[in-house]
Amino acid sequence: MNEKNKKKILYLMEYPIDLPGGGQMSTQTLCDGIVDVFSGKNMTENKGEKYKYQYEPVVCCPTLLKKTASDYDFRIVTYKSDENREDTKLKRIFNFLSRIGSFRKIIKSENPDLIHVSMSESLITFGFLRCLGLFSKIPFVYTDRGLAYGYRKHSMTCIKATLKHASRLLTTTQFNKDLWSKENLSCDITVIPNTISTSFNDYDENRRQEMRKKYGIKDDELVVGFAGRISEEKDWPFVPVLVDALSKTKVKFKVALVISIYEAGDINQVNEIKSGIIDAIGEDNLIYLQDLSQKEMADYYYLVDTFVMSSMFESFGKAAVEAMSRKCSVLSTTAGGLREVIGKEENLYTKDSVSKFTDRIKTLYERPDELNADREFFYNRYKNNYTIDSNVSRHLALYEEILVAKR
Repeated sequence: MNEKNKKKILYLMEYPIDLPGGGQMSTQTLCDGIVDVFSGKNMTENKGEKYKYQYEPVVCCPTLLKKTASDYDFRIVTYKSDENREDTKLKRIFNFLSRIGSFRKIIKSENPDLIHVSMSESLITFGFLRCLGLFSKIPFVYTDRGLAYGYRKHSMTCIKATLKHASRLLTTTQFNKDLWSKENLSCDITVIPNTISTSFNDYDENRRQEMRKKYGIKDDELVVGFAGRISEEKDWPFVPVLVDALSKTKVKFKVALVISIYEAGDINQVNEIKSGIIDAIGEDNLIYLQDLSQKEMADYYYLVDTFVMSSMFESFGKAAVEAMSRKCSVLSTTAGGLREVIGKEENLYTKDSVSKFTDRIKTLYERPDELNADREFFYNRYKNNYTIDSNVSRHLALYEEILVAKR
């Protein structure tokens, strides 16, 4: 393929790509997938030769925390930046102005064919440049990984002003697309469901048996799983409430809990969650793991029969899809895009209908055939909707549509 047919996609981010988080992991998975398409390594459905252009992903993000650029199969360009949670308005303004300068320098140097903005603060930063008329010949798209109603008024004003110039707004659910459609944007909106790490690619029944044996779980024992990072959106204080409610039924179960912590104060909340669970079911019935890698998380889900989402705000719910890929039954609140991702009404509950949660678990516990059917339902849902192949091919098709139209 000649140089004329090579196209560079520049991904703009305000967090280091090696900082654990949904946006960072989603961008890495997409970039890894694009590299694999054109190297022919792992993608089974998508071959590079079927695309008109060959794509080179380049990530622009703050200085990496622990990894180096050579740890990745795609190119990374870094810039200096403070955290995005500065404690004073002056620091926030300085960091914003610094990021504007960094974006301008990197975009000018890289001269990409298309810009893909992966995070909201990055969109506002890039929007400052774009609304001034800079880089007007470079098309850009934005993936909204939140929900349209989740932004503060001033942020929404900046986002909408920038999207006037966008080639496309991407959402991960139809639910969020419908929210954005009410904002009367001038750009089109496309739904591309999120995906998960390559660590979850292959399901191994033997690995499930090995992991359950490792933690002393018998074949007829039910394991209920909870996992995620410490954040207000996950509603962690509600988890002991759910466990306590379930403990009052005739269901015999263990809890497999995984929490990721990033700040010193997080450990206090972890201890409260663990204490509440132990009070309900006893210490012997709690399996607690912390700060797992993606590979370790892929193994963790093999322990679980029924995985539970307790979120009160969730744009998509990657953890639910991770659990699906390991043949877990999944129960969830109806928050945000979760209803759409789960796709099974009897597996949904709310804080005001905890009995729906306990009744469903009780049914799955008492009817092993239904539990197995539920596990297969969610595994097939993952395979049919949320694989890396599907995610990458949809992105590449979108890039081609935009760049071919630009010619």
